[in-house]
Amino acid sequence: DPYVKEARKQGYRSRAAFKLIEIDDKYKFLKPGGRIVDLGAAPGGWSQVAAQRVKAEEGRGKVVAIDMHGMDPITAVTIFKKDFYDEDAPQLLIEALGGEKADCVLSDMAAHATGHRQTDVINITALAEAGYDFAKTVLKPGGTYLAKVLRGGTESELLKMMKKDFATV
Repeated sequence: DPYVKEARKQGYRSRAAFKLIEIDDKYKFLKPGGRIVDLGAAPGGWSQVAAQRVKAEEGRGKVVAIDMHGMDPITAVTIFKKDFYDEDAPQLLIEALGGEKADCVLSDMAAHATGHRQTDVINITALAEAGYDFAKTVLKPGGTYLAKVLRGGTESELLKMMKKDFATV
């Protein structure tokens, strides 16, 4: 896979870093000084990109990553080995952002693939919905929620719900 090779060459932990770069280049939501939460962050490719884009190493922005599996440290990223479903997770992340709500919540989460496309679509959509519910708690007004979903029919309900809370979906 050329993206895996290029990710290694550029020091990214995953090829997924290029997805986030492409999306942010188009929509420009990772701004210097931004406060970012990365749900299900392992192995950390999206956290790396977010930290670069918000200038976290310069102290201008903050990135907080959470994953129940944990991950190796990333410069200028606060990492919690924790399930974002835990009751205390929202407050913990807000405190890690300096007591302020996030400008953006990222979710590149995916359930383990079963090989059955319909089941996999339902599982990943359920994670995106859980991330959306979480984002409503930790996002400041006008914030961005970015999640990966697989198209397969079940995402239409999620999109309908999101259109009630976000100006652009």
